[in-house]
Amino acid sequence: MKEFGELFQTADWKTEKHVPVIECPDRVKADEMFPVKATLGKEVAHPNTTEHHIRWISIYFHPEGEKFPYQIGHFEFCAHGESAQGPDTSSIYTHHEASTSMKTSKPGVLYAAALCNIHGLWQSEKEIKIA
Repeated sequence: MKEFGELFQTADWKTEKHVPVIECPDRVKADEMFPVKATLGKEVAHPNTTEHHIRWISIYFHPEGEKFPYQIGHFEFCAHGESAQGPDTSSIYTHHEASTSMKTSKPGVLYAAALCNIHGLWQSEKEIKIA
């Protein structure tokens, strides 16, 4: 049996549409809010259809020297064109992009995890330094 962490896939987001891209400053001021955005398909578009879509993105921060990461946010995407008339018949679609703000007094690593309904779990990470 695989450990849960072994189920996550990773790759270069410039060539793989399922890898979350974390956009935020590389260096931030201690205890000052900064924006964080996680999205998919920045270079290679990911479909957003009833049959093939991103269900959610979660963002975590693991401060340097601490045992566990903190969950910053969990964002679910619930409209993929489905309706009572069938798949891809609605005019309502959500886009797989999550934006939030956070602050920290410690450097650490931001992690983003995403679930594709067909291709499973994907992850990426970005180091954050304190200015």
